[in-house]
Amino acid sequence: MSSDVLPEAADRSTRTAVPTLHWLFVGFAALTVGMLLNGSDAAPLRAAALFGYPVAAVLSVVAALGGPERGRRIAIVLHLVLAPAQFVFSIPAPIALLGIPLSLTILALSRPRFPRMAPRTRKVWLTLHVGFSVGWLGVGLTMTVLAILGTTTDSHTLRHGVYEVLHVVDLAAAIPSMFLSIITGLVVSLGTKWGLVRHWWVLAKFAISVSIPLLAGTVESALADELARRTVEPTGVPGSSGVALAACLAAFTVALWVATVLSVVKPANRTRWGRAAEARERATRRG
Repeated sequence: MSSDVLPEAADRSTRTAVPTLHWLFVGFAALTVGMLLNGSDAAPLRAAALFGYPVAAVLSVVAALGGPERGRRIAIVLHLVLAPAQFVFSIPAPIALLGIPLSLTILALSRPRFPRMAPRTRKVWLTLHVGFSVGWLGVGLTMTVLAILGTTTDSHTLRHGVYEVLHVVDLAAAIPSMFLSIITGLVVSLGTKWGLVRHWWVLAKFAISVSIPLLAGTVESALADELARRTVEPTGVPGSSGVALAACLAAFTVALWVATVLSVVKPANRTRWGRAAEARERATRRG
């Protein structure tokens, strides 16, 4: 495939995918609002989510119908705000975690352009990203150990206490470290030569980062809540749900280790978007 055809093909596929994702987000927002209306806990955050999702749905419709460039600008601003906001919305409604990978995917395909960071600024953001990522890995390992302990201990008091602590660690440490790691990672990738979708190793890290909230919102959170309720009574045992939770958290930890290795090794292979960008840069240099 020639260098002229490659950028055109990559751009065409992106233009087709993004409007579809806007409509998908509209459906997700409607589903989330329906679930939020059935709850009553964390009232201020629930109210914020009940305001935010309808506004986001309307803006997503405008982005889908507004043409490529106008839609792109709306999508970038909307999902730069919405991606972190949904971490907060997930406290009253864990389903909001599913919106984070969707927002980040729309944001990535919208190809936001940011000026390259100065060396000193880059070092600050990179240090923050490394610190939060290591913290996320440490929290994941801690939660895995707790889940294994809850499954294997014979003490009812310890067993139930473990699952109560897991819930606290999830809210107080896992979600904030996940959020801060992803946000600082986006800043570092978009503000440096690596980009977000130009290199396979960056894209793989991005996929790992967004898949964990997806699975946490659909699987891990439900298992942890079920086990906390099940083990209230002395006769309650974790059973297969306890094993599933431990396996889920162990998989998260392994995935975070893979992301860490990719950050160190930095394989050189480019994605088709990276090759397209490289071809455009060569064409620009040729004048």
